[in-house]
Amino acid sequence: MTTVRQLLTQKAGDIWSVTPDTLLQDALKIMYDHDIGVVVVVDNEEVKGIFSERDFARRAAREHNLKLDVPVKNLMTSQVYFVQPDQLIDDCMAIMSNRHIRHLPVLEKDRLVGLISITDLVREIVSQKDITIHSLENYILGREFT
Repeated sequence: MTTVRQLLTQKAGDIWSVTPDTLLQDALKIMYDHDIGVVVVVDNEEVKGIFSERDFARRAAREHNLKLDVPVKNLMTSQVYFVQPDQLIDDCMAIMSNRHIRHLPVLEKDRLVGLISITDLVREIVSQKDITIHSLENYILGREFT
């Protein structure tokens, strides 16, 4: 079974973050520039929250005159669920499904070392299934395993 650490080695290492006092417009610009849906909110190397497109959309729906010069701490999700590098991806999928979230920061010794998304997990699970199917086809057809 694949661990979070193994999954992180397969993806780009960039983790985009902002501080709690980063202005909303600046956080949105970072997300736009890097084509990402979430930034981790970090203060003095400590994860304080997550700010996502969903956070922005929900606040914009509630406030008709949402100002873009407010700090991201006013909109971020502050209850952050995280995983550790040695956890299995099945654990991550369970957390994401149960909590209705799409991203999980990866912490090792309280230090942010990565971020995984539901897309990362789905890609890995599909890849594992493809390998299993290929192996079973080879077994059934009497071919050597590759």
